[in-house]
Amino acid sequence: MTVHGDLIVRFAEPDDSKALFDLIQGLAEYEKLSHAVTGDASALQEHLFGSRKYVEAILAEYSGKAVGFALFFHNYSTFLTKPGLYLEDLFVLPDYRRQGIGKALLIKLAQIAVERDCGRLEWSVLDWNESAQAFYRSMGASILDDWRICRVTESAISQLAAKES
Repeated sequence: MTVHGDLIVRFAEPDDSKALFDLIQGLAEYEKLSHAVTGDASALQEHLFGSRKYVEAILAEYSGKAVGFALFFHNYSTFLTKPGLYLEDLFVLPDYRRQGIGKALLIKLAQIAVERDCGRLEWSVLDWNESAQAFYRSMGASILDDWRICRVTESAISQLAAKES
């Protein structure tokens, strides 16, 4: 199946929240992290389209069906003194992979970054996901071996906030 003629990549709209959340659950299942999904489509919709927008999303549709998405937000480079885009998640349903949908999503993100004068487009990739790493390299990405992700989770955030300086 070739999807190019019937593929639409567009900004998500409020009515897409359920479809986006379904894709997020598909991503979690793929990464064997379904147990980690504690949110819901309603919270996602509020964060995408509420009075304070925390994230943005683009949706890939094939023949009217949501088959992939990219969820992103702005970050900032102090060294470049420019905004950047951070890609939180990129996912394409397994039956629709290797057909240019992930490429179309990344190209759209790059176009958004150019339009917004961003100095970087960044994301993380799991160390075991070699096919994703190869795909990202083929799209021009560098994988930085000398950087590690630091994470403080919800309960630990509270504990950190309660400490005296």
